[in-house]
Amino acid sequence: MHLDQPLSDKEFEELDRFLLSDRCADDCMTMDSLHGYLTALVIGPEEVLLAEWLPRIWGAAPEDAPEFESDKEFAHITGLIARFMNEIAITFEVAPKEYEPLFCEHQWQGRTVLDGEAWAWGFWEGMQLRSAAWEPLWSSELAPLLRPIYLLGAEEIEEEELALVDDPGKCHKLTVEIEAAIPHLHRYWLPHRKSTVATVQREAPKVGRNDPCTCGSGKKFKNCCGA
Repeated sequence: MHLDQPLSDKEFEELDRFLLSDRCADDCMTMDSLHGYLTALVIGPEEVLLAEWLPRIWGAAPEDAPEFESDKEFAHITGLIARFMNEIAITFEVAPKEYEPLFCEHQWQGRTVLDGEAWAWGFWEGMQLRSAAWEPLWSSELAPLLRPIYLLGAEEIEEEELALVDDPGKCHKLTVEIEAAIPHLHRYWLPHRKSTVATVQREAPKVGRNDPCTCGSGKKFKNCCGA
């Protein structure tokens, strides 16, 4: 299966079921938080290698990684995630106006409201992987665009800010603001985006084909990211 082929509905549901299954940790990302996470990685200031961003999907600790039944299953699930990410990247590249965040919807006071909390949390987690690189945006005129992402997605906010997110109506408003902000964030970083492959110097010996993979999967490098 080619990376540029989007997930089918069946594959989307398969990945959704896996992330929600008992095989994954309680703080494993769900499809909406994963979509936010991958979006931050796609549009952010620097490229982040799969070996670094993949483990955070499973949970906050290395031991949160699921026990895959086989190397084939591991490759299949990570392949679905990679294609999910590539689908986002291709959308921004060829049709950025068609990008839509994967928000939840529910009924509140007789109307449908958007809930972007999980998506925003995922996006925030993606930002934290390169928090120093994101810093110039906080000092720019676009800094207010990050505020709804912070309010809905940060692990902790100030006590006086809690009143801004204490009912679904307020969260809906912030969620709409997030959707409007994403194109601006994408355009801001586009001229600055750089690859870590070209800029990061190796500080440790090269990983051998039979060494444990650096992504934390517990598999040999040759059967994981080195495949």
